[in-house]
Amino acid sequence: MIKAVFRNLKDPRGIAIKLIAKLSPLIKSDRLYLSMRYWLFMKKKLNLDNPCTFNEKLNWLKINYHLPIYTKLVDKYEVKKIVADLIGEEYVIPTLGVWDNVDDIDFDNLPDKFVLKCTHDSGGLVVCKDKSKLNIESAKKKLAYALKRNYFNQSREWGYKYVPARIIAERYMEDSTTHALNDFKFFCFDGEVKLLFIATERSAEVKFDFFDMDFKNLDITNAHPHSSTKIAKPVTFEKMKELAAILSKGHPFMRIDLYEVDGRVYFGEYTLYHNGATLPFEPESIDYQMGEWITLPEKNT
Repeated sequence: MIKAVFRNLKDPRGIAIKLIAKLSPLIKSDRLYLSMRYWLFMKKKLNLDNPCTFNEKLNWLKINYHLPIYTKLVDKYEVKKIVADLIGEEYVIPTLGVWDNVDDIDFDNLPDKFVLKCTHDSGGLVVCKDKSKLNIESAKKKLAYALKRNYFNQSREWGYKYVPARIIAERYMEDSTTHALNDFKFFCFDGEVKLLFIATERSAEVKFDFFDMDFKNLDITNAHPHSSTKIAKPVTFEKMKELAAILSKGHPFMRIDLYEVDGRVYFGEYTLYHNGATLPFEPESIDYQMGEWITLPEKNT
């Protein structure tokens, strides 16, 4: 206990970040809250009057640009129909069930492998590879906690403000060769796909590696280190670019997350504000370059 206190004293910035998150429901002004959060994470002032960088423009969009469809795009259940209509149901991971309460989950009728996730947040996730070994009570406890979370409060991502809190079960997905589920996250600007990063090694410390649209490795760091192993170009790379362009059309910025499993592409999720728009890029110039790729729309709030 004492050691934990001293560790916290050595990290006042970390304490402040946790404190402001706790106080979020009491801070009514999105502009004030996001400015405070940005300063703590980025160590500089947030320019909302004349935003230039990628992160600044995403924070501007949080406050000033709200489309009703965003609520459905970030809803892990509702988004499936939208994606199926845009690119086809074959790219959607099958849903095995949806429930409002953890006690309603029908574990008996779920297969031996499945994934449970909350529809309204990020992190409320239970991955089951063997149902006979699953601690059901522990899984229910984790999901019940996630159901109570107001994910909007954390970084004021407007789309999450009105998403109903539910639980869905999905088919467990894993590539039969790599025995992993690597996701490919495409940065798209009104339907133009500019770059991507690949998240790997999720069982340990996750790694992020950035690539351009020719799959050339880029010397960009954002939140996580690079992988120490060479990442092979996915066989469906061109198809993924095509699908990401379709899914992101009409939005100033959208990160489209896709999976490749046994030579097939599956939709992962829409991300409106990459990393909450508060984590720095190295080199810093990429933050400005991506900022130039975003054309801000007229305010609609």
